Amino acid sequence: MRIIAPSELIINGDGSIFHLHLKPGQLADTVILVGDPGRVEQVAAYFDSVECRAENREFVAVTGECFGKRMTVQSTGIGTDNIDIVVNELDALANIDFETRTEKAEKTRLTLVRLGTCGGIQPELRIGDLVLSRISAGFDGLLNFYKGRNAVCDLEMEQDFVEHTGWSRLLTAPYFVRCSDRLAELFADRTVEGMTISAPGFYAPQGRFLRLSPADPSLNGKIESFEYRGRRFTNFEMEGSALAGLSLLLGHDAATICTVIAQRVALEMDTDYRPFVDKMIKMSLEKLAGL
Repeated sequence: MRIIAPSELIINGDGSIFHLHLKPGQLADTVILVGDPGRVEQVAAYFDSVECRAENREFVAVTGECFGKRMTVQSTGIGTDNIDIVVNELDALANIDFETRTEKAEKTRLTLVRLGTCGGIQPELRIGDLVLSRISAGFDGLLNFYKGRNAVCDLEMEQDFVEHTGWSRLLTAPYFVRCSDRLAELFADRTVEGMTISAPGFYAPQGRFLRLSPADPSLNGKIESFEYRGRRFTNFEMEGSALAGLSLLLGHDAATICTVIAQRVALEMDTDYRPFVDKMIKMSLEKLAGL
């Protein structure tokens, strides 16, 4: 049995995991993920009781009881690189024995639901709509570093996309991955099913142009015109692909739900989107409490 080295599994002096500062036993099996550390309290406001809190850099966590179910809300910060840290460390807390530094024989299957914001691409999406990322397209390349990525990705869709867009070799190879069937079914009646782009940046990777122009100004048009078996891209965000892919590889249930705060077609943007987020949070917590 592999013993995980201290340089691989980094444990703080108080027994907590390196980045998240949570200890084994402080993590619930149901985890709400939010990008903004400030949004942790917006979620925790619905908790009936609070068991513990942890904070380090952009990683803030609260574990407590919500609608009769034990849950953790964990902030991730922005980007798939942070999702890489969060998902691996959450899995370590659940499935690695910190005393022996070995995998537990009996694994815990976590439920990970990311609640975020996004920009809509298709005209039928309006500000405030909730999109569940049934398929996530990662333009960040993170999953390509992991063994087994081909087993959890739609390789035919990837190939069609690369050919349709003339994807540059200077860009990371895209990957297409599906969310948990169980969670897709749970939220089906309250969300729009989407095919979501996880971009590795907010500006040029999403087609925005301030002073630095995109290398290929036509790329976003090619991306938005891509169609596969009747599906087209619905929205942009920055974390969901890594969450879906890593969770599948590790054996967890994961999904991303985002509220639309910008609409590219209508050139609309709502910067006061807290009410939309609050509505999404309440709905998601009630659904998850029933699992």
